[in-house]
Amino acid sequence: MDLIVFEQDRPFIVQSLRAGDFDYVEAANEAAEADFFRDLFKRKVIADLAESYPTPRQKEEVPLWLYVASEISLKLHGSQSHYSYPYIIRCGGLLEALGPALARKGVDKKTGDVALACQGFNRKNHYDRETPCDQDFLRKLARETRPDRLHQWFNQEVPRCLKNLKLFDPEGLFIGDGSYLFVPENEGYEDSVVLLFDAHNHPVDPQTVDLSDKRYHWERCYKMVSIIHTNRALDYFVYVAVKLVSGNRHECPVLYEMVGDFVTAMGRGIMKVLILDRGFIDGASIGKCKRDYGVDIIIPLRKNMDLYQDAVGCTRAPDFTWERYEEPQKESAPVKIRPAAIEKREAARQRTLALRKGQQRLKPLAEPAKPVQPRHASFVGVLEKAYTWQECPVPLNAVINREVNEEGKEDFWVLVTTRLWKQSRDVRALYGLRPAIEERHRQIKCFWDLTDFKSRSFELVCNQVIFLALTYTLLQVHLYLRQRAELNRVTRPRLLQMLTPTVSVIIVYYQRRFARLTIEEYSEILLTAAGEAKQKLLSRIRRLKDGIEPNLLNPRPPP
Repeated sequence: MDLIVFEQDRPFIVQSLRAGDFDYVEAANEAAEADFFRDLFKRKVIADLAESYPTPRQKEEVPLWLYVASEISLKLHGSQSHYSYPYIIRCGGLLEALGPALARKGVDKKTGDVALACQGFNRKNHYDRETPCDQDFLRKLARETRPDRLHQWFNQEVPRCLKNLKLFDPEGLFIGDGSYLFVPENEGYEDSVVLLFDAHNHPVDPQTVDLSDKRYHWERCYKMVSIIHTNRALDYFVYVAVKLVSGNRHECPVLYEMVGDFVTAMGRGIMKVLILDRGFIDGASIGKCKRDYGVDIIIPLRKNMDLYQDAVGCTRAPDFTWERYEEPQKESAPVKIRPAAIEKREAARQRTLALRKGQQRLKPLAEPAKPVQPRHASFVGVLEKAYTWQECPVPLNAVINREVNEEGKEDFWVLVTTRLWKQSRDVRALYGLRPAIEERHRQIKCFWDLTDFKSRSFELVCNQVIFLALTYTLLQVHLYLRQRAELNRVTRPRLLQMLTPTVSVIIVYYQRRFARLTIEEYSEILLTAAGEAKQKLLSRIRRLKDGIEPNLLNPRPPP
């Protein structure tokens, strides 16, 4: 069975329904998830991803678009186990988006429960189909997909989908990062390692610290290296490259390899600026990004580097100039204008409160003005074409940042970039976007259950990481294109609370078109239909009511 997409055509459906013509009708709670999947099917995102999915199967009995959509539905509901698929598919919006060609709802007369009657894609089932496919199909296909091919599929096809949706910002801002994923202490987790971490979950060398110090702890872990794309307003965070590796692998060569693969697949000019942290300092790779890929790097220096010492030393020159730096001001929310009557009542309330406190009868003496405390100040200066880093084959420009606290103590930190910017403050402002990725990692780990692995197989662990990143990205894209970018900053539980079903509708299907009608609209059409059309509607509804019952006579027994 091929993917059948229903087109939304309200005038056509209303006209057909008034004439007594329809194929199927159902009552549903209009959920945001159904709208999410309709949008993905309409834009052919699911179809494009499924067409290139690296399936290990020679024979395709269940279409891959259903597999990809089912994995996304599981991750959207925060379920990492394939065994929960029969329960997720009943309450989710995927089946509502696909329409009656895949599943229909019916009521069991014995129990009164609402059941699903699914058509399926083969004739191997001995029980009635209550799900479009079996959960074992999802689990086995995920287990048999090779991790290297899954990584390659995500890192090539997801950027292509984003390009087709015209989501890449012209400024071309990307952020690279590496993050540790902790798992339970079990040797069965394939390709995982045990490392020593400090109180901030940073890895440390066990030979250089006191192991009796309780601030240090051993953790079994993986490492996720990722590249995300965003804009200055942080309207969205979309993953364009993800790779899961063992925890003891250095993230530096992994990330720069992904940068090369992205430019090879997408071409030059999309990734223009890559913002990194100190863990990715590699002069040769930075030079290769600039020279071979056309990607400018912004990265801070370590204080023990010669280039850092030289850059800070140059600030003592008499001709070196500092520029005061102020954090960019965020746009304030528009002031709401209250009606005059409310303003009048509020003014009267304030006068009453003032009289009760005696502020008008007895004014306190003016307190002496407190001395103004010096504020923390930030300054930036630029050092053009610093050639003292011999490992980097391209010239670097250093942006020196000087922080002066309230006591007058100075502290320096240095950013280097392969582009000569017109304003040095732009470099610091762009680097200020990088910590935002830490908040996204926290959300994915804490609220999307990224590390809640139900299997110790590396194939299934990799499957969970990749499809969760895919689901997070597609949801960000959906909300941004629907002009709901403010929702991209909230956590998954809060997002689902804000997007829960809010209205009951009647969905009518006819000739591969559909329309969502309110109960009042649907009732009005039925009550005002002409005599012949009314009899036609009554006959069709009766056949539809009785036609689904034979499919529910032999349901699968509960587990």
